[in-house]
Amino acid sequence: MRKPYVLLLSLIGLFCGLTAGPAHAADNGSWSVYPVASQVAARPYFYLSADPGQTITDKVAVANKTGKPLTFRLYAADAYNTARDGGFAVRTVKERMRGVGAWAKPARSRVTVPGHKTVTVPFTLHVPQAAEPGDHPGAIVALDERVDQGSGSLALGVQRAVGARVYLRVSGPTVPAISVENMHVTHHQPLVPGLGDSTATISYTLHNTGNVTLDPKVELRARGLFGRTLLARDLTRIPAELLPGQRVRLTEPWRDAPQLDWGDITLTASATGTRESASASFFALPWLVVALAFAAGAVGGALFVRARRGRARPSEPVRPSRPARPTPSRPRSSPSARP
Repeated sequence: MRKPYVLLLSLIGLFCGLTAGPAHAADNGSWSVYPVASQVAARPYFYLSADPGQTITDKVAVANKTGKPLTFRLYAADAYNTARDGGFAVRTVKERMRGVGAWAKPARSRVTVPGHKTVTVPFTLHVPQAAEPGDHPGAIVALDERVDQGSGSLALGVQRAVGARVYLRVSGPTVPAISVENMHVTHHQPLVPGLGDSTATISYTLHNTGNVTLDPKVELRARGLFGRTLLARDLTRIPAELLPGQRVRLTEPWRDAPQLDWGDITLTASATGTRESASASFFALPWLVVALAFAAGAVGGALFVRARRGRARPSEPVRPSRPARPTPSRPRSSPSARP
């Protein structure tokens, strides 16, 4: 019986730049990928700018840190924000590309790098005449096509890849814009007030509606009755970069949330050149209070209905008495006239 087989692609180094080897080279411990240093200094990533219709050239370095030769598939890919936490990630080789992944072509699609050696590969990037202005992030990826099948009852096939980020800006009008969408507040109240923790979860979506990469900041403010400040916090669990057109669904926990209050929660997202807010109301009420209020309302309602029925019940009609028949009077006899 064959074991179930699952193939995973591990894009190590695309989600975060590790400082091993050249400055900020994407690295997974076995190989790294990075831009070839310019005449001025080493570059952590590819920072490129071009006009629509322009073709530019550059070079990428692939360094083998092991003692054995390694063969890689080289390809260009579009970047996106992951749904889980908004991290920087790139498309796989089989996915459709629309930006850098479609415009950039390495001079060699496959390259073998000897142990402890580095191979430099040129690539060209042709920007279409109809390309939209703004940022088009991506990466030049070195994919090890060997599959590690793992062991155990479930064969977990893993392919590893490392990519050097590409930040391409196409000339033209730039529009920074951010929005906060689909904000929702969920409360978790204890059954008995004071006996247990009261928490809340604030869910929202950050959406880059412009055409440039943003470095967002999000402020959380909660106000209760009479304008009392319940919470004031600058959020940290947000993407370091929000790429153009990308949406990221995020949550923020609120520990020690009020157990009895009524107010509003406001999220304000900002980045260079843009600032937007969204609000949601909350009503905190312990379950025991709700149950007692419901029970009291039910009892009161039942008594009220019963009282109304009692007042509305018609009295039993009184049958009218028949009028007494008049007693016929006897005719009086007139005295007879005596002769």
